[in-house]
Amino acid sequence: MRVLAIDIGEVRCGIAVSDPRGSVASPVTVLPTRAVLENAPEFRRVLEDWEPDLLLSGLPKTMAGAEGKQAARIRAAAQKIAARAGLPLEFADERLSSREAKRILRAQGLTERDMRGKVDGVAASLFLQSWLDRRQSNESHTEGVRPW
Repeated sequence: MRVLAIDIGEVRCGIAVSDPRGSVASPVTVLPTRAVLENAPEFRRVLEDWEPDLLLSGLPKTMAGAEGKQAARIRAAAQKIAARAGLPLEFADERLSSREAKRILRAQGLTERDMRGKVDGVAASLFLQSWLDRRQSNESHTEGVRPW
């Protein structure tokens, strides 16, 4: 199952995708949020190129695990995007994904200016990978379990 992850920001939307087996996440691109919300040709091209089975949206949560103040806006935007794309939708905790993305890009020698436009895609790949890992872990724990 191929999953397309979106990190919806006010200006930019980071996009990442899993491999067809749903094991490994990779950043794909960063598009203007408006283009993604409006199902513009550049976003439709991403959908056509990757043919995802599921849309995974990052959801901002507080450090305590509650939904952050922007969660309602993100939920509404993600539902709109999923409906226009004709994809089922799930949400993933995106806490600290942007901070970790910046740390990774800094370690690669990028400056703040060089990072612009890359952070969101890397952040999407980070929360997608966490979601995939949890999913695989849950599946491996249920293998061989017989119902009573």
